[in-house]
Formats: sequence, structure tokens, C-alpha cells
Amino acid sequence: MSVFTGSAVAIITPFNEDGSIDYDSLADILEWHVQEKTDGIVICGTTGEASTQTDEEQIETIRFTVEKIGGRIPVIAGVGSNETLHAVKLSQLAEAAGADALLHVTPYYNKASTKGLIEHFTTIAASTKLPIILYSVPSRTGVNITPEICVELAKVDNIVGIKEATGNIAQVAEISRVTPDDFDVYSGNDDMIVPLLSVGGKGVISVVANVAPRDTHDMVAKFFDGDWQGAMKLQLDMKPLIDALFIEVNPIPVKAAVSMLGQCKYAYRLPMTTLEQAHYDTLESEMKAYGLI
Repeated sequence: MSVFTGSAVAIITPFNEDGSIDYDSLADILEWHVQEKTDGIVICGTTGEASTQTDEEQIETIRFTVEKIGGRIPVIAGVGSNETLHAVKLSQLAEAAGADALLHVTPYYNKASTKGLIEHFTTIAASTKLPIILYSVPSRTGVNITPEICVELAKVDNIVGIKEATGNIAQVAEISRVTPDDFDVYSGNDDMIVPLLSVGGKGVISVVANVAPRDTHDMVAKFFDGDWQGAMKLQLDMKPLIDALFIEVNPIPVKAAVSMLGQCKYAYRLPMTTLEQAHYDTLESEMKAYGLI
């Protein structure tokens, strides 16, 4: 049940100035990603501002994405919640909407125990036939999916991998070491794609791929083709751009960057706001330096 190999974009959700979802722009962005060799679409994740959407908007955005992609690459629906029954509901609705897989973040704020995490994810997995990728991002949730938890969850047939965004390469290596070969590990940190691949990773769920999809795809492809020097060069050349894309909390900078490409309006939903001017100038400078604008 492996979902993808390579670069899946954690895609933005474009909004109109009135706060409604800009489906026309989303359609164009999705088609661009297919043409630029993106290997998968993660819709309604953190970068997609899903936490500001109603359930109805979230599922409609997933359905729209599935329709526009038309089976050409996998569509992975972000449907995580800190309330298990809500996560179950969203999972089932996303499955009915045609998603190929699900991305489930750890429960945030209430910070479940190890037992609670295992029961949370196994309950979700039992409610759907879709493959599930776990998402560990303690900087946002306060909760870490440890290697020991991964070992237990990997025993569940349709829990097939993890987006690892702890920034702890030693933990990533341990997860790769102790889990089965068919439990896929994806980088959740764009500045650590090649290091994670070197300890058994399968690819990346990427923010920078919103603006540099071909290079992000190529970085992973070169690594697996044995061109490690080429992969490393892309990683290092991209580092200043990646740093600029996290100059403020994600997804504020990346949506500004996509708007610089002319692909979306420079619009957010509160509590997300536009960049500080000095940060905007820094990001614009790195976008120019990388040859994107």
C-alpha cells in the first residue's frame, strides 16, 4: 500500500480576497504540478490552511482536487484532528470523495499519551480502507511519534508510513531501522530531504515544492538513480530559498511566494496574515536569486 515515491507537494489553498476558496487558481496550480513532475498532492494539510476551513470546505477541496488530478498522481488528504471521532468522520468523507490516501497528524493541544496515540490511530485505520501516513511534527503539536510507537502502528495493515518533521535525523534513522521495509518514511523538513533519504527515506512531503516542484522531484529522483552528488547540489543550492520560506510560520511565506509567481492572490484567513515587509523583501530576494521570478 505504498502511496508514492519522490516529492509530494503540501499544497497551498488559494483564497479570494473575500476569504472564499479560489477554485480556478487551484485548478491551474494542480495542473502545473502534474506537468512539473510532482509525484503526489497533499491537499488540506498545514500548508493548505485546513485548520481555518469548515469540514464542508475541506471535503469539497479534496473532492475538487481528486477530480482535477484524475488519477494521474496520488491525492493524499489531510484529515487529522485532535478528536478521534472527528478524524474518523473526515477520513470516511475523504475516502468517499475519492482520495487515494490520508495524512493524519498527532492530536494537538490535548497531547495524548503513548497509549492514546496508538488507540487514536488504530481507531482511524479501522474506519477506512485507505492507506494512512502518520504525521509527526512536535513543534506544532507538542507530541512526538517515537520509533517505539511506529513499531506498534506499523503492525496495522493500512498504516503505511510517516511524515517525519521532528528535525531529528537520529530518530528518523531509528524509525527506518526498527520498522518493516514496507513502512515508508517521508521527510517533513525541506532542508533535510537528502539526509533523510540516506537513512532509508522514500521521499518528501514538501513546502518548497510549491514554488520549485521540478527541482524537488529531481532531488529525490537523482538520489535514487545513484546521482548522490547531483541530489546534494540541489539540496544545498535550495537551502537559502528554503530558509526564506520559513522566515515566518508556514504557510505565510510560501503563499506569498506562490503569489509572486502569479498563481494565487496574496490572501489568507485569520489568524494567518501577510508577511512583515522586511521578511517579504527577503523572500522576494531569494526567489529572484533562485531564478523563480
